[in-house]
Amino acid sequence: QVQLVESGGKLVQPGGSLRLSCAASGFAFSNYWMNWVRQAPGKGLEWVSIIHGGAGITYYSDRAKGRFTISKDNGQNTLSLQMNSLKPEDTAVYYCAKSQFALPWTILDWGQGTQVTVSS
Repeated sequence: QVQLVESGGKLVQPGGSLRLSCAASGFAFSNYWMNWVRQAPGKGLEWVSIIHGGAGITYYSDRAKGRFTISKDNGQNTLSLQMNSLKPEDTAVYYCAKSQFALPWTILDWGQGTQVTVSS
């Protein structure tokens, strides 16, 4: 079955960097789009970034653009999110999610999430 397991979340100071990873299994990684979606405390889900598992096409939200970089390793079936210049408002649970198309409402599967806290 599909499994998405995130890791790498932790407490980091404002201005710091963090790299999140998502280990994917149970499906053909290169055939799907892979997303990062986050949920801040008390708020709704916010889409962050997406990459096609095969072609490597990427898109970012305006808030992520220029600070975050999404990448993939097809050999390891791993998705990553490099986050730089972190701000307190980046504090959230970050989820890895697999979608059929580059559209958030086509998300098929979710990971359990990893907590990122940006605070001094």
